[in-house]
Amino acid sequence: MTIPILYEDDNILAVDKPSGVLVDVIAAKYPKFILAHRLDKGTSGVLLLAKNEKAREFLKNQFKNREVKKFYHAIVVGNVKKDHGVINKPIGRSPRDFRRRLAGRGARGEMREAITEYRVLRRFKAGKRSDLKNSKRSDLEEAFTYLEVYPKTGRTHQIRVHLKFFNYPVVGDILYNPKGLPLPNLPLCRGRSGGGIPRMMLHALSIEFKIPSGKMIKVESPLPKVFNDLLSDRVA
Repeated sequence: MTIPILYEDDNILAVDKPSGVLVDVIAAKYPKFILAHRLDKGTSGVLLLAKNEKAREFLKNQFKNREVKKFYHAIVVGNVKKDHGVINKPIGRSPRDFRRRLAGRGARGEMREAITEYRVLRRFKAGKRSDLKNSKRSDLEEAFTYLEVYPKTGRTHQIRVHLKFFNYPVVGDILYNPKGLPLPNLPLCRGRSGGGIPRMMLHALSIEFKIPSGKMIKVESPLPKVFNDLLSDRVA
């Protein structure tokens, strides 16, 4: 498996993590390096590794102090009404599924502060559908929104949990939106059934951080082809 390198210096390595690959797999590929942060298995994009313990602590302190700027792109189900907004809702654990996190009512355990800012890039419809079960309408258009997302904190599954709480789950997120409707021509991934979009539509587009010399660095990951395929030729 080839993992593209996006940035490298004497202390830090930034790679382009593919969707569907665990960060532990990447860590195993670079056994002398230390993960500086994590991305969910289904999320693609920029991932930072430190080449030594001093560099790891340097990056860790920046994350802790919220000095690192992370930018994600996501395609979500539904028509997000506001062009810009902030979701400020603590995150805890789901009482029913140990894999899931939960914001709002019903969350259990320690509630940790979580803040996510978003901006609408585009609203679109995925076309007409005629295969919805239990629907009396022969034609139905599904609305979707293309977002740029800025997590201010770094909680587990934060973006996915907040967007689900917001009632706009990420397309293809089979953990937080398991009953998501298929899209015309590019249906949502349905786990074992296969076919359609082979991934969750969440991408770590860029990350800005300071290197030990004091210089600010911005590392960017190209938007995956599946995003462009889904966005092309759609009704605005």
